[in-house]
Amino acid sequence: MFNVLWKLSWFFKEYRKSYTFAIAALIVVSAIDLIPPKLVGMAIDEMQFNTLTYERIGELLLIYGGIIILSYTLSYLWDYTLFSGAATLERRMRSNLMNHFLKMTPGFFNRNKTGDLMARSTNDLKALTMTAGFGILTLVDSTIFMIMIIAMMGFTINFKLTIAALLPLPIMAYVMNRYGKVIHSRFMEAQNAFGEMNNSVLESVRGVRVIRAYVQESHDEKTFNHMTQDVYDKNVKVAKVDALFEPTITILVGISYTIGLGYGTALVFQNVITLGELVSFNVYLGMLIWPMFAVGELINVMQRGNASLDRVNETLNEKPDIVSPKVPKIVVHPETIEFQNVTFKYPEADGEALVNISLTVRQGQTIGIVGKTGAGKTTILRQLLREYPSFKGTVLINGMPLNEMALDVTRGWIGYVPQDQVLFSKTIRENIQFGKNTASDEEIYRVMELSCFLDDIKNLPGGLDTLVGESGVTLSGGQKQRVAIARAFIMNPQILLLDDAMSAVDGKTEASILEQLRKERKGKTTFIAAHRLSAVKHADHIIVLDEGQIIEEGTHEELIQLNGWYKDQYEHQQLEAEEAGK
Repeated sequence: MFNVLWKLSWFFKEYRKSYTFAIAALIVVSAIDLIPPKLVGMAIDEMQFNTLTYERIGELLLIYGGIIILSYTLSYLWDYTLFSGAATLERRMRSNLMNHFLKMTPGFFNRNKTGDLMARSTNDLKALTMTAGFGILTLVDSTIFMIMIIAMMGFTINFKLTIAALLPLPIMAYVMNRYGKVIHSRFMEAQNAFGEMNNSVLESVRGVRVIRAYVQESHDEKTFNHMTQDVYDKNVKVAKVDALFEPTITILVGISYTIGLGYGTALVFQNVITLGELVSFNVYLGMLIWPMFAVGELINVMQRGNASLDRVNETLNEKPDIVSPKVPKIVVHPETIEFQNVTFKYPEADGEALVNISLTVRQGQTIGIVGKTGAGKTTILRQLLREYPSFKGTVLINGMPLNEMALDVTRGWIGYVPQDQVLFSKTIRENIQFGKNTASDEEIYRVMELSCFLDDIKNLPGGLDTLVGESGVTLSGGQKQRVAIARAFIMNPQILLLDDAMSAVDGKTEASILEQLRKERKGKTTFIAAHRLSAVKHADHIIVLDEGQIIEEGTHEELIQLNGWYKDQYEHQQLEAEEAGK
C-alpha cells in the first residue's frame, strides 16, 4: 500500500524541509487538540467536588482560548505548506510528462492512444496530488494522532478501559486491507476505461465533419454512450467498495463506544475512575472517529495514487527511439546529403518502405520526389527528420553519418511542411511565428506574399490576429497549406522539406509559390515530394519511386526522354489540366 510513498521518495527528499515542517506542525496541532478534553474532565470533577471557583473558570477559559489561537495558526501553516507541496508535485509531474512527450518519436504515439495519454496527464496526476497532500494528512492522523489519543486515554485515564474499547481495531485493520486491494484493481480498470473514452471523444471531435458527411451521428452517439456506460460501471464498482469504508468504520466505532460507555460506567461505580475522566474518555473516543476514518481514507488514497503513479511511470519509463549521441559529430552547414543503400521498414509493417535508396544531394539543389501513393516519398523525408531508429545503409551529411550528430542540430537545419498541416489553436501571426518567434509583422507579411496568402489575410476578419480554430478548422485546406509554407519560409532553413505541401492549392497559385521558392531558396537545399509533377518540373534532380525503389531519376527533360512512368503520368496530368481549363 505504501509503495507509492517509496516511489515518490525523490520528491519528498527534494522538498523535505516543507514536508518536515508541515508534518511537525500537524503533530503539534494534534497534541494541542488533546488538551481541551482533559480540561473539560478536570472542570467536571471540580464541579462534582465543589472545588471549582470563578478564578479557576477564568484560568481554564484563558488556557482554552490560547489553545484555540495556537491551533488555528499552526493548522493554517501546515495546511498551506502540505497542499502547496502536493500542487508542486502535480506541476512537476505534468512538466515531466510534457517534456517526455516532446522527446518521443512516432513509434511511441503509435503504441499509445492520445486519449489515454491525456487521462494520465489529468486524472492520474490528480490522484497523485491527493496522495502527496491528503494522503500524508491521513497517514499522520491514522498513525501518530491515533497513537497520541490512545496514549492519552491509557496513561491518563485507565489502561484496561482503553484496551477494551479498542478491541474492534484489529478487525478494522484486516477489513480495510481487503478493501484496499479491491480498490486498486478496480481503479486501474476505471482509469483505463476513462482513457479509452477520452481517445474516442478526441477522434469524434477531430472527425466531426466526416461524421456529419456520412450521417454517422447516431452511430457515434451510440458508441460514445456505450463507452460512457462502461466508464460509469467501472467507477460504480470503485464507489461500491469505497462506500463500504464509512459504514464499516461507523459500526466498529459504535462497538468501541458501547464498550467504553458500559465498562467505563462500571469503573466509575467502582471508583476506579472519576465521572470527569469518563467524560474525557468518551470525548477522546469521539476524537478517534476521524483517525479511524483516516485509516480507510489512507488505504483508498494510497491505492489510487499507487495505481495512477504506475500508469504515469509506465509512460515516463518508455525510452525515445532516437537519442543524440553522447559525443556528437559537429557539422556547421549541411553542404552534401548522401543516401547510401538505405533500406527501411516501419516497425508495424511487414514489407519494406524503402529499398536500396542511393542519392547524392549538393547544397543549393532542389530534389523532386514523385511516385504512386505509398511509393515511399514521405518515408525518404522522414529519414532526414530521424523519426525512426533503425534502417539499413547510411545517411551522410558532409560525409559524416547523420545518426552521429546531435538531434537538435540536424533538426534545426530543417523546415518541414507535412502532408497534414498542423496549425495550432492560435492566431495566424502566432502560427507563422512558430517558425521564428521573434519575427516582426513586416517579416510575416513578406513570407505571406511568398506563399500567396496576402489576398486571403485581407479578407479574414481579424487579419493576422484571426484565430484559426483547433487544427486550423476555420481555414480552407489551401489556406492551411499556405500558412504552413509561410511558417517554413520565415524559418529560412538550410534544408526545406515539402511533403505534398501544395496539393490543395490551384495550379496558378502553385506556380506562383514555386517561382518564389526558386528565388528565395538559392544556395539552400529543398526536397519536394508531390503527386502533381508540375510541382517538381523545375527541380535539379527528380527521383521516381515505386514500392520503395528508385525506378527512374534525372531532370524533367531526361525523364521525359525515358518514356517511362514519369512521361506517362506527366502527359496524363497535362491532359487533365487542359480538359479542366475548357
